[in-house]
Amino acid sequence: MSQTAQHHPYREPPKVRKDDLIQIRASTETKALLNKAAQLRGLKLSEFMLDCARRQAEETLLDQRVFFLEPDAHAQFLALLDSPIQPDEDVRRRLRRRPSDAG
Repeated sequence: MSQTAQHHPYREPPKVRKDDLIQIRASTETKALLNKAAQLRGLKLSEFMLDCARRQAEETLLDQRVFFLEPDAHAQFLALLDSPIQPDEDVRRRLRRRPSDAG
């Protein structure tokens, strides 16, 4: 049985030439775990690791965003954080339902 290249939903086509090299050391167990996850996504180990590291880096940087508010807006913002929205009756009813009740 011949195998043909398959399009995998997680795999992105190569876009630019990569000239920089990143080297890391890992335990045998960590490498095996990463390899298994990469295979599940249809990626090479290096592609998987770079994708995961890039996502984590972007998330870390987004968490550090700073924004400035006028004093009144700042007070309103803090008040909203201190008093989260309470779910209405429809949301409470849906949360009480079992998944098997959905239909």
